[in-house]
Amino acid sequence: MAELGALPRKGGGHRETLRGSRDEMFPPNWPPRLRTWCTIDNRVTRVAWLNRSTILYAGNDKWCLDPRVVLLSNTQTQYSIEIQNVDVYDEGPYTCSVQTDNHPKTSRVHLIVQVSPKIVEISSDISINEGNNISLTCIATGRPEPTVTWRHISPKAVGFVSEDEYLEIQGITREQSGDYECSASNDVAVPVVRRVKVTVNYPPYISEAKGTGVPVGQTGTLQCEASAVPSAEFQWYKDDKRLVEGKKGVKVENRPFLSKLIFLNVSEHDYGNYTCVATNKLGHTNASITLFELSEPTSSTLLQEVKTTALTPGKGPGAISEVSNGASRRAGCVWLLPLLVLHLLLKF
Repeated sequence: MAELGALPRKGGGHRETLRGSRDEMFPPNWPPRLRTWCTIDNRVTRVAWLNRSTILYAGNDKWCLDPRVVLLSNTQTQYSIEIQNVDVYDEGPYTCSVQTDNHPKTSRVHLIVQVSPKIVEISSDISINEGNNISLTCIATGRPEPTVTWRHISPKAVGFVSEDEYLEIQGITREQSGDYECSASNDVAVPVVRRVKVTVNYPPYISEAKGTGVPVGQTGTLQCEASAVPSAEFQWYKDDKRLVEGKKGVKVENRPFLSKLIFLNVSEHDYGNYTCVATNKLGHTNASITLFELSEPTSSTLLQEVKTTALTPGKGPGAISEVSNGASRRAGCVWLLPLLVLHLLLKF
């Protein structure tokens, strides 16, 4: 509740701001009341309160029909009224008019009603295909008129995308999907915010599809990752024949953006090229992935690797890079002799 006062000085008057709102953010005793008074003395013979040109009270007589306007006091020192449940229509000048033996005097109070911002209309969540245009609307009320801004809630977004009630996006891209926040503020109270979720649909594209090598008898996995909105459905093919869940030795695991083709016990028959197909309502794409044989290392393979390493001139730290041809041949013989002995021993 706010109290305003007016002193009966000639030409006097002031402006008073009353902050208020009909929103639930205020205590139950809201809306506010306006109390305004005149200080008078025994020279005053008649008094009245006016709103613009409308007489509210003249002495003890009520002239207006508004039940919210009541007389609080009419004494030799003070003449006051109260306006209950103040709203924006009560804004304006209130005049205390007094009549003395000499001439009339007036004192004026100007009431300014401020109302916190309120979003009364906002676009619903929207789903749209990539490349189309969208228009979002956010209508707010308040006194003074609130400022409305839009911003994209995204780590890559910087600043406001619109400083208006309307947000227009031409040729929307998948990077522009997400939440858009409308904020209405007028410095009367904290800004009011609401959000709209924008979903951008686009066809699948396969972001990762790599071949893998697996020895016979081991478990092998082919992976296919695809980005799409709505999420893609996956299918696997080999030689134009679709692979289905439940095939002996083969398991398919599908997630929203990932599909795995698992071979529980790889055989020679399993090696070859496989096709991953990702599909949603906007299109499809595919990628070829190879499952190839990876030989397990044997003792002879390891020996061959040792020979190859030994006969290769040194390139690392401590290696001699400038030697004569004779010195190189002698060094090769020194290293080769123990290896030949080791090879003969393994044969026996």
